[in-house]
Amino acid sequence: MHKIFHFYGGVHPKESKVSSGVAIVDAPLYPLYTVPLSMHIGAPAKSLVAVGDTVLRGQQIGEPASFVSSTIHSPTSGKVKSIGTCLGPAGTQLPCVVIEADGQDTPADPLTPITDWRNTDPAILRARVAAAGIVGMGGASFPTPVKLSIPPGKTIDTLIINGVECEPCLTADHRLMLENPKMILEGVEMVANMLGVQNVFIGIENNKPDAIEVLTKEATAYTAPAIHVVPLKVRYPQGAEKQLIYAITKRQVPSGGLPADVHCVVQNIGSSCAIAEAVILGKPLYERVTTVTGTPLVAPGNWRFRVGTPYAEAIKLAGGLKEGAQIAKLISGGPMMGMTVYSQSVPVMKNTSGILLMGPDEVKQYTSKACLRCGRCNDVCPMQLMPGILSVQIENERFDDAQSWHVMDCIECGCCAYTCPAGRPLVQHMRRAKSEVGAKLRAQKAAADAAAKAKAEAAAKAAGAEAPKADK
Repeated sequence: MHKIFHFYGGVHPKESKVSSGVAIVDAPLYPLYTVPLSMHIGAPAKSLVAVGDTVLRGQQIGEPASFVSSTIHSPTSGKVKSIGTCLGPAGTQLPCVVIEADGQDTPADPLTPITDWRNTDPAILRARVAAAGIVGMGGASFPTPVKLSIPPGKTIDTLIINGVECEPCLTADHRLMLENPKMILEGVEMVANMLGVQNVFIGIENNKPDAIEVLTKEATAYTAPAIHVVPLKVRYPQGAEKQLIYAITKRQVPSGGLPADVHCVVQNIGSSCAIAEAVILGKPLYERVTTVTGTPLVAPGNWRFRVGTPYAEAIKLAGGLKEGAQIAKLISGGPMMGMTVYSQSVPVMKNTSGILLMGPDEVKQYTSKACLRCGRCNDVCPMQLMPGILSVQIENERFDDAQSWHVMDCIECGCCAYTCPAGRPLVQHMRRAKSEVGAKLRAQKAAADAAAKAKAEAAAKAAGAEAPKADK
């Protein structure tokens, strides 16, 4: 049996996975889809359509605007009603394309299926992943083709598939593992072939014994490379990249580093399935499985939504609110790392793993107090930071101090805030500091690049002036 290594810190919040036994249902077509052109980390996609254009399901409507960007596809057939902005889960305005569905759901020609993918050049497979618009579907939404493009000087020997789904209330990945294991494993083998690795692991928490059993049984058919299913102890945030890498390999990603620094790549279960669909079926990523759950709802469950579906329609599918129930908080994602949204018009995106409703009795009402110096946040921080001290530094806008105390290593898991008896908004403090420090680092890099460019231009000009003149 594979040995499991336990990461530092972590908590055990109430799981509340009430929809784990509810099968995935395809959501019906809706009359209007608001499709963000920014459903990924990096630059928003550039629109390829104009108002009045006719589009088909799966047709490309946005192209990557930079190396770290992603392709966007239409979720159904219809006409482009408008191009503008829409409210995103983080409360910011995102560029978007609004599509008025024609009800026919006419498909565009699929990407050419790659049937003999085992004997296909990995570069061609990576190009297919890019053309299909695949991103990390566990929440971070990092463009997958970028993750699979290993930087020069880095070597990868281990692929880890994240089937942990440690966030309370969410069950989309769990259901996907139960209902589509073969497509998931095909995607896992594809990624392993693209990376050229032989060490392949799928990490799943022990609270999903049925998924462990199904994938373990199906994985026996894969031998080149072998795919190992690793049961993990239930402990939040077990599914965080750095913690998952340590639990399975005992390798520690260095401060400020990436998984590639310890020869690993981590891929989400949903993304693995989407990769297989893109390669084998020629299907772009225009829909995903999302959990819609919460105590105020009549019938929590898991649905396959097209991107651009408004949260309001998702809530209706879950039966709407129980009689007398109220929504105290609407969250995109789960209760620990999700974002509170204030409008049900927010659209489902590629990284919308869950839509969570909480009632008034579930939302903690408090006023933030001064730090008690109890140290509980230090004990549970999986990155071994000191959130209490960082929080005070940030309140006093000492962002340079926060940077030197490694605030950029914070993974925003929420363990510190979960345990804080003073009710301090620790995660919000960390996010603010990371934003401030990130802006400063980007400005410094831009200044350094400009100075280097000016120096190079001056050197070239001086060299030109000193060049000997040709004889007449």
